[in-house]
This record gives sequence, C-alpha cells and structure tokens, in this order.
Amino acid sequence: MKTICFTVPGKPQGKARARTFYNPKTKGMSSVTPEKTVLYENFISTCYLQAAGEERFADDAYIRIRIQAFYGIPKSSSKVKREAMLNGELLPAKKPDIDNIAKAVLDALNSVAYRDDTQVVELQLRKQYSEKPRVEICMEELEA
Repeated sequence: MKTICFTVPGKPQGKARARTFYNPKTKGMSSVTPEKTVLYENFISTCYLQAAGEERFADDAYIRIRIQAFYGIPKSSSKVKREAMLNGELLPAKKPDIDNIAKAVLDALNSVAYRDDTQVVELQLRKQYSEKPRVEICMEELEA
C-alpha cells in the first residue's frame, strides 16, 4: 500500500466560489476562478511534487485522504485560552469552511497525485489550532 504525506505551510485557505459574468465577446456567460484560489491550488501541487516527486497513484486506485488544517492562534488570546487551543479543548469554528479546504486540496491534486478526485473514496478532515499554521495531507492507497 502506497502512502504519501506532505505539508502545505501557511494559513489554511478554502476554494473560493467562481465568479460568473456576462462576456460580451462570446455573448454568453463566463466563469473565472479567483486568482488567490488558483495560486493556492498551484502551491498545494508544488508541495506534493516536492514530497513525492513524479510518483502518483494508479488510475484505478482507491484513495483515502486525511487533511489536518492547523490555524494560527489569535494574538489577542489570553494565556488560558491559548493553552486550551493548543490542547485541543477549543477548536477553530471559523472560516474557511472545512468543505472548502477539502475542495481546494482535492482539486489541486487532480492530474498531479491521481487521475481524478473521483478516486478518493474516504476523506477525514480536522481543524485545530497550532503555533505554526499549515495544512497536513496524508494520502493512502486502499485495497480494492
């Protein structure tokens, strides 16, 4: 069973909604993914490639992914609150939403780590606080 784990440093970001507008050139509607989302997805892909090289999952593999999003602790937090955050007693119920984090990660790894994110059959996500904001991703091939 193949397992690939890697870290995306920095504040967790979610996938932003595409902006749809009327395009007079095509006389129809067009959609554009916000640049910040495109850059973050490219960063996730780069972090994966640095960890795994050219290694990717087989086109017919079933994949389990664990995503842990670590949020920075606000500077205004008291010592007691800070300790509770680090011990996991307080969790970050704030933006970005957990499903948008998952969407950004899964879409970023399309055609990079696997053929398509339809291969992901199990997904575990968790948001927590840390002194060092980051997203940790662990991918594992499952037995058929």
